[in-house]
Amino acid sequence: MTIAALAFYLFAICVIAGGLFTVVSKNPVHSVLWLILSFISSAGLFVLLGAEFVAMLLIIVYVGAVAVLFLFVVMMLDVDFAQLKAGMAQYLPIAILIGVVLLMQFGLAFGAWEEAEQAQSLRAAVAPEGVDNTSALGLIIYDQYFLLFQLAGLILLVAMIGAIVLTIRHRRDIKRQNVLTQMWRDPAASMEMKDIKPGQGL
Repeated sequence: MTIAALAFYLFAICVIAGGLFTVVSKNPVHSVLWLILSFISSAGLFVLLGAEFVAMLLIIVYVGAVAVLFLFVVMMLDVDFAQLKAGMAQYLPIAILIGVVLLMQFGLAFGAWEEAEQAQSLRAAVAPEGVDNTSALGLIIYDQYFLLFQLAGLILLVAMIGAIVLTIRHRRDIKRQNVLTQMWRDPAASMEMKDIKPGQGL
């Protein structure tokens, strides 16, 4: 067995184990830590495939930002997870049914998997000789699929604004600033000079 095959099996086992323990762990902090292990192992698999840029993105974005954010949210929020899990038993049959359906779909997909004869030539066309995968990915995203890439970013922007609008709550007991009023105010009308005589006071 070569070093590459050994590394593949090691990373694959870590991904599967991390995903499994992410779901079955009772402690949410442990679940996030197992999720981080899955992300790092997935990055290792991408490195074995020669996609170093995607692997670095996975570590920087998902491990360095998303998973750490999950960890801080879980640790800082005082959430009663025992109360949340109390009503999960009634949904267990539906969850098992969905899990069985997903496993059957995975079985059908992998059972009928056949690699196309032109797969290797298509990979060579995407990343020709002398062009690293980062440059090839940039050429595909910002040249061939530029419009779709920009539309995806616009959809994510609209989704973010919609989430903020739906979750914002205005409290009436808080005095808020009016930015336009502050910008349009007249300095001459907002200040008044007082000539205070000595010993007079205010």
